[in-house]
Amino acid sequence: MTAVNGSSVRARVVLQQCLSARLQTKPTEQDSEAQWAEINRGMVIYICFFKGATEDMIPKMVNTLLNMKLCETDSGYTSVLELPGSVLVVPQATLGGKPKGRGMQYHGNIGKEDGQKLYASFVSQCENELSLTVKGSEGAIAVRHGTYGNRQVLKLDTNGPYTHLMEF
Repeated sequence: MTAVNGSSVRARVVLQQCLSARLQTKPTEQDSEAQWAEINRGMVIYICFFKGATEDMIPKMVNTLLNMKLCETDSGYTSVLELPGSVLVVPQATLGGKPKGRGMQYHGNIGKEDGQKLYASFVSQCENELSLTVKGSEGAIAVRHGTYGNRQVLKLDTNGPYTHLMEF
């Protein structure tokens, strides 16, 4: 893990504004079609938890990410809460990779079971925060999410690669 202001990073997030996004949560199988999580205009949050990440950091992460003014409008930038916009949360363990020779290693990532719990809590708290907004209560926005621990196919339509890396 890297250090930020003398403290260790416990989570890494990449934010990407989008016009629409579609994440495959279950692949096509012999007896069933593929399943997708889809959003319209809003933000994709790719998230990776590191060893040392705890439940108590989730509220600050959610508050910071959902209130960040990253969504482009005609009058400047606004938060996904003010847009109103939807959120797609994508578990992304590869954000914790470090180069080793010609490959990548993920020794700093949190264990799968603990990561699943934090991911579920993060998604739940995003849903709660968005539901508290006036626009959210009108059903104009949604939180969708991928499946922790699975490889997933992402289709993304953006109005620019306005992508940001944040660490907590």
